[in-house]
Amino acid sequence: MSEGAIALVDYGAGNLRSVENALRAVGARVEVTHDPDTVRRARRIVVPGQGSMPACAEAMRKSGAAEALVEALGRGATVLGICVGLQILFEDGDEGGGARGLGLIPGRVTKLPPGVKLPHIGWSPVRAAGSPHPLFAPLDGQYVYFAHSYAAPADAPGVELVAIHGRPYCAALASGSIFAVQFHPEKSQRVGLALLDRFVKL
Repeated sequence: MSEGAIALVDYGAGNLRSVENALRAVGARVEVTHDPDTVRRARRIVVPGQGSMPACAEAMRKSGAAEALVEALGRGATVLGICVGLQILFEDGDEGGGARGLGLIPGRVTKLPPGVKLPHIGWSPVRAAGSPHPLFAPLDGQYVYFAHSYAAPADAPGVELVAIHGRPYCAALASGSIFAVQFHPEKSQRVGLALLDRFVKL
């Protein structure tokens, strides 16, 4: 892996290329990889996600990316999870009759409540929870693009940004060198690209 490149984990997630293109648009060097050893050695890792939490978590385990991600974090790597890439960080979730996450963040991912349109697709504002990390602080009050039916709780450990769709939920979190967003920065135009630019420069 070339020095300074971001490892973009390829475990079958549907939005891989759009994330790759967005990262390249902000000047990042990107290595798309399904090789666990490459993930294990990387200093910066992006875990995209589109689809269901059970399928993505299982795919990460089968590919060896899950174990490699945990080892990379132990060596001080910085990680950004996107959409389902946020959800799989948690212990478990309700989707598909029950899903086991990677257990890096305590808590459970649950379905958004009845009475609102699901999946939640489109632009919604996010609000800061307390004094957010510099990565997320500029997003307070901004609109970003979501596509999901499940979400982590608004009081999840490390919650940085909160959004509302039927109930408040975690829109972004930070825990040590783990960062994750429920929305899609690669689809959030200028605001999303600015977030990716800040991540690349962390």
